[in-house]
Amino acid sequence: MILTISSLLMMFANLMQQTKKIIQEKYLKNDSGNTTANPIAIEATDEQLDEKTHELKDQIYDIIRTIKDPEKPATLEDLSVVYENGVEVINQRNLKLYTVRIEFNPTVPHCSLATLIGLSIRIKVIRSILENVKLDIYIKEGAHTTEEEINKQINDKERVAAAMENPSLRDVVEKCIKEEE
Repeated sequence: MILTISSLLMMFANLMQQTKKIIQEKYLKNDSGNTTANPIAIEATDEQLDEKTHELKDQIYDIIRTIKDPEKPATLEDLSVVYENGVEVINQRNLKLYTVRIEFNPTVPHCSLATLIGLSIRIKVIRSILENVKLDIYIKEGAHTTEEEINKQINDKERVAAAMENPSLRDVVEKCIKEEE
């Protein structure tokens, strides 16, 4: 059986999702402080869910604000490419899933690195959070000449996996998302 890098990445992504689910199930606690492996037995109040949604939004913004611009010696936050109100988190209670929508604003309408910025955002968020999320990343409406095409690219799992197979592109993404020490 010959496995391509793309299929290995997909297998790895599935393994990560399963691991997230196991961690969530294992460490969910009920009111008495006992750990339970049955998340259905725990009913969170609307207030607790809203607080968790707000915390997740703050966590995601903290993750993306430190991504470095591929061309300039500054972070995406410094350049106002990402901003707090550009992160939206919706709790899909019936699906036990959060929908995370991240909007970013390239510095110029013809930015040639907008796709790379979106890819860096996607990779860093996926690697950094444990919650089960559906991640949608978009360029701010009207902010780029090819926003529709770029939005499709950065939200297509196969294109993202193929991009990360390219060693040069992967190195650039890794440099952008690397945390300062």
